[in-house]
Amino acid sequence: MNKERKVIDIQQIKAQEQICARIFEQVTDGGRRPLAMVDTYGCQQNEADSEKIRGYLAEMGYGFTQDEFQADVIVINTCAVREHAEMRVLGNVGALNHSKKNKPQQIIAVCGCMVQQQHMAEKIKKSYPVVDLVFGPHELWRFPELLEQVMTRHKRVFATENSNGAVAEGIPLRRDGKVKAWLSIMYGCNNFCSYCIVPYVRGRERSRLPEDIVREARELVEQGYKDITLLGQNVNSYGKDLDCGVDFSDLIRMINDIPGDFLIRFMTSHPKDATEKLFQTMAACEKCAHHIHLPVQSGSDRILKVMNRNYDSAKYIRQAELARSYMPDLVITTDIIVGFPGETEEDFEDTIRLCEKVRFDAMFTFIYSKRVGTPAASMPDPYTREDKQKHFDRLMEVSNRISAEKHKEYEGKSFRVLVDGETGKDEYNLSSRTNGGRLVHLKGDPALVGQFVKVKITASNTWALYGEIENG
Repeated sequence: MNKERKVIDIQQIKAQEQICARIFEQVTDGGRRPLAMVDTYGCQQNEADSEKIRGYLAEMGYGFTQDEFQADVIVINTCAVREHAEMRVLGNVGALNHSKKNKPQQIIAVCGCMVQQQHMAEKIKKSYPVVDLVFGPHELWRFPELLEQVMTRHKRVFATENSNGAVAEGIPLRRDGKVKAWLSIMYGCNNFCSYCIVPYVRGRERSRLPEDIVREARELVEQGYKDITLLGQNVNSYGKDLDCGVDFSDLIRMINDIPGDFLIRFMTSHPKDATEKLFQTMAACEKCAHHIHLPVQSGSDRILKVMNRNYDSAKYIRQAELARSYMPDLVITTDIIVGFPGETEEDFEDTIRLCEKVRFDAMFTFIYSKRVGTPAASMPDPYTREDKQKHFDRLMEVSNRISAEKHKEYEGKSFRVLVDGETGKDEYNLSSRTNGGRLVHLKGDPALVGQFVKVKITASNTWALYGEIENG
């Protein structure tokens, strides 16, 4: 095993559970059940982290609410990928002055990637006195200890020390819903794309042991979950820090062997590490969804090199073609950054050409957001926001057109879908997903939530499909 891989000893987790028990006795004294609110921003990994926070809070005796005026503890789990997300968080944190004025004993915690950046932690310390506790992703495992310090010392606590991170098993979880589940298989990132803050705030890549992942996956299946998403900043790198001979494709096969009717999804894949073995495994494993989120970020080889992505457009196109040769029904989605520093008209046209060539089922597009501390933040950028907005709007037009065309191809065909929730609407009261992750709106009995059904697609638009449940 890699000597640099740090593991939190199970006894340390048990010590946190003992703290949970102490807090339970304190906050439930008198018979009242206190309430907590957990507000999450950002990616699926943040959602998975919030499940651990809620798990700890449940062990402490807290119920849950989405009303900040009712909450005794508020935890805001933040994102640092784009400036817009940070501004939203800060605005919402500032607004909590009202709830704390109404409930002076309320404890407000801000955690996650945003506060792992020292300049943001300092900003909260100086400008947001309403916040009692700040901790980064590396300190989540000892959240009970940090919360108890706030409760007993009545002083603000900041825990955002630089760290490469660790792996902690045994933290209690409280998941939302009974159909879909996030399953973290690794943490951190080693890629250092020039625009990305994630390696600085999430630390280096650390893989969980395969036996721990498979055990958790088996428990999820036994609990009735039907849609399990394996999470990592770059799942294709899974196992490289272990000496166990199991890579990501092997892990998929191990989970696929678990008895039961369920789907395996995963995100995110880095194009430089997506291999033919992965595509073969996806095709061979009947429970693995035929969907891959493969962020290309740009179609310009010049920009890809400056981004430090370690592939070119030709390699990306070959990968897409190879993957589809194994899975003709494969759904490919991607991320694209518009307006990276120095991106020219020619660079942008290269991106458009790649999109027309690959024909993504859906694209998640963003205008470049400068991140303090990344190499791209200091790169010259002569183009205006207006220039970038024009490119963004054009890319959206291309994306929407291709998505609508691809969705049109579903009409008149039948598919097996997983009914995953209710929409609250009369005409199409159920939501579902195809094997490839396409959203299908249905009308049917709410008791179908959590079940696989066969549907015929009757209509479509850019964003979704519409279907009828077939009998028999």
